[in-house]
Amino acid sequence: MADSRRIEPRTLKGFRDYLPSAMLAREHVVDTARSVYRSFGFVPIDTPALEYAEILLGKGGSETDKQLFRFEDHGGRDVGLRFDLTIPLARFVAQHSSELGMPFKRYHVGTVWRGEKPQRGRYREFLQCDFDTIGTMSALADAETALVIHEVLARLGFERFTLRLNHRGLLNGLLEGVGLAESAGAVLRALDKLSKVGPDVVSAELMSEAGASASQAEAILETSRLRGPVAEILPRVEAGLSVPGAAGAAALADIDAYLAAAGVPTSRVVLDLSIARGLDYYTGTVFETFLDDLPAIGSVCSGGRYDDLASVYTKETLPGVGASLGVDRLLAAMEELGLVSQRGTAADVFLPLFVAERAGDYLALASQLRGAGLSVELYPDPRKLGVQLRYADRRGHRFAIVIGDNEWSAGTCQVKDLTGGEDRVLPRVELAVALLRTLTRS
Repeated sequence: MADSRRIEPRTLKGFRDYLPSAMLAREHVVDTARSVYRSFGFVPIDTPALEYAEILLGKGGSETDKQLFRFEDHGGRDVGLRFDLTIPLARFVAQHSSELGMPFKRYHVGTVWRGEKPQRGRYREFLQCDFDTIGTMSALADAETALVIHEVLARLGFERFTLRLNHRGLLNGLLEGVGLAESAGAVLRALDKLSKVGPDVVSAELMSEAGASASQAEAILETSRLRGPVAEILPRVEAGLSVPGAAGAAALADIDAYLAAAGVPTSRVVLDLSIARGLDYYTGTVFETFLDDLPAIGSVCSGGRYDDLASVYTKETLPGVGASLGVDRLLAAMEELGLVSQRGTAADVFLPLFVAERAGDYLALASQLRGAGLSVELYPDPRKLGVQLRYADRRGHRFAIVIGDNEWSAGTCQVKDLTGGEDRVLPRVELAVALLRTLTRS
């Protein structure tokens, strides 16, 4: 008879478990991003998962407010789970600005929650891997944001990707030209859905939510179709722009020049007038990054400039710019493109326990190898060698070091290459150097 107290093991819709192979891949992405962030001078911070609801509400737009996981805690406080890492950053900087000094460059790796409809590569709980520069209006900071994005994707092994840029000032200037400046927020939120829902739905929303006429909606959609090199597209839209619009165009021209000077291929930088970013706090440059081989998966790294975000928390002017790496969406893309190892272990070296009476010797050898910089897993039970080697093969260890009584006596070991390479017999004193040399070459 089934135990009536037994609970069915299951996960909530929009949430997921991570098995070792997936978690190792995830940590590889995050570790790579951290390494790049640090190389540009960004430092880590952390903030609570829960914030007062007033901190979060109204900062990302009405859609984001609807997606907020909000509740009353045991103390009767109105609280919410953070939906991104940027709003908590604004609160954090406003609260600690005197201790931080400006400009302040931070990165933050943390879980966020949004009660939205789950879709391919997108969950209700997901990890963000953000970096931001606070306290400067310089276009160099905007260009550096794009450089960091470029470097992270390149180090992860992507060869075909595109950085799409736009500027809220330029967009606002273009909206002034069609008489919709007063409805800029609604227009930009509608445009942000263009790649997801298509032009017909966006046109209907422009008319219903932004009050656009059919001709105005068509003019906006026509402009949004412009996409190409910055130097090619800007001259087609600059004529007659307002002062904010012209300033936005000038900023984009500067950023494009900086990226070229830093060695970013021009083919990877595109001015895309459909890129709006739906969050209300963006005020300047906006970024989205698409994989050329998987455009349908959406942007894998997005962000922009937000010069007024902290003004609701402090009188101090704290302009900022940054971006967020979509780790889970990026991992989905990497899996599809074959860029993720399916290993289920973090250890390159597997050490079978072949002679139970020598367990201490095996422990000593494992410690010596780790001290030399190798990752080593020692099997805990003296089972048949074939059983232990099958265990190592399933988990993806690179090498198995086989040492029986004869090898212990002779001071040697058998090195089995579990990836199909050549097996070798080596003196144990040479083992660490030989393994490190092989791993470095590969």
